[in-house]
Amino acid sequence: MSWQNYVDQQLIGSGCVTKAIIAGHDGTLWAKSENIEYSKDEMVRLVTCFPSDKQIELAMTGVFCGGEKYIYLSGSDNVIRCKKGKQGFHAMKTKQAVLVAIFDEPIQHPQVASVVENLGEYLISQSY
Repeated sequence: MSWQNYVDQQLIGSGCVTKAIIAGHDGTLWAKSENIEYSKDEMVRLVTCFPSDKQIELAMTGVFCGGEKYIYLSGSDNVIRCKKGKQGFHAMKTKQAVLVAIFDEPIQHPQVASVVENLGEYLISQSY
């Protein structure tokens, strides 16, 4: 499956995600939905905030994606959760990539977490 197919079929196709990006740890774009702006600098900054001990910076500055600022909610060594108004943001770091999913209410974080983290675990199992 191509990287674009993962975005289109697995993330957007889930019905839970409205915008999505898959990028490498170096910020290189692998695939994205058409409705989001991409910034390599934003992705590099996001990747550097994993693991969780580095996420305190996000609590102070927020997370930027697609030119939008999201408020940091919580995270772990491989997951970051944020929100902005009625939108949510869920990112997962794999061995080589970062998956970013943005969603709108009434969808909730646990629904998107399931979609993103299942794909992320699959990619990890494939050494990505």
